[in-house]
Amino acid sequence: MRKIRAAFTSLSGSMAPPWVAHEAGIFRKHGLEVEVIAMPSGIEGMNALIAGEVQFLQIAGGTTVSAALGGADVMVVTTTIDTFVQNLVTRPEIERAELLRGKALGISRFGTSIDTGARVALRHFGLVPEKDVAIVQIGSVESIVAAMQGNRVQAGILSYPSISRAKKLGHRVLLDVSALGIPYASTGVTTRGKLIREDPDLVRRYMAAQLEAIARMKRDKNFTMTVMGKYLRTNDQELLSEAYEIYVQKHLLKVPLPTVDAIRSVLEELAGRNPKAKEQDPKKFFDDSFVRQFESSGSIESLYR
Repeated sequence: MRKIRAAFTSLSGSMAPPWVAHEAGIFRKHGLEVEVIAMPSGIEGMNALIAGEVQFLQIAGGTTVSAALGGADVMVVTTTIDTFVQNLVTRPEIERAELLRGKALGISRFGTSIDTGARVALRHFGLVPEKDVAIVQIGSVESIVAAMQGNRVQAGILSYPSISRAKKLGHRVLLDVSALGIPYASTGVTTRGKLIREDPDLVRRYMAAQLEAIARMKRDKNFTMTVMGKYLRTNDQELLSEAYEIYVQKHLLKVPLPTVDAIRSVLEELAGRNPKAKEQDPKKFFDDSFVRQFESSGSIESLYR
């Protein structure tokens, strides 16, 4: 039994595959004893990965590519969700985007997919991020709702179940960012290049467990909701059901291949702040060989029979 550590980087339904792999005993089935750790955001998670404190991260492609551009030996090995499953949510008095001018929008941290979603949403409405609307780091997605409640910020970029929570409190959804249909490596698994080179068997086993967990999630709503409830610390069934339908049924990929298009969007977004991102080949930032192997051998398909 190999002992390893894996981290997830926000309290969102998009992070559920390692939770399910752990709770359903799927990791153990693949010879892994995995300690699953929560990180407040992708930045802390990435620092832990680079330092070798964790072997795998459930994280946004943007945080990974940004770290790699800075010289870190990190690589995306799956993209489990390939678009922004986020909403731009505002306080009740902000009924249209124009009213955000001069106001503040809350994100978790700069350089995360929540930050990227904020910029995409504002530009969609013709607003210039940080000029027309201030972007404020709150620290974690679930804290953004409290910051909106206290009027510290007048809007926020939220994921589920925080979206459902905010709606119950009377806040309004101004934009469903996923409806824009932008290909984007929103969530997936990242590891160090060194691990891929020196211990591909470990990567393969971790990936096999993820794929099996995804199949279990697609097939078993009740179990998945129970697990989500445990990690998201809520037993609100309505909230959990909404998170399940949106993340698991609608957006979670059965074959979670990282793609050139999804990484190219990440690079285009980063280029605004990091000139190094311009002209980069997206293929440098991901290794799709593990998922491709499982796909071509028919082992992913067999999980759904």
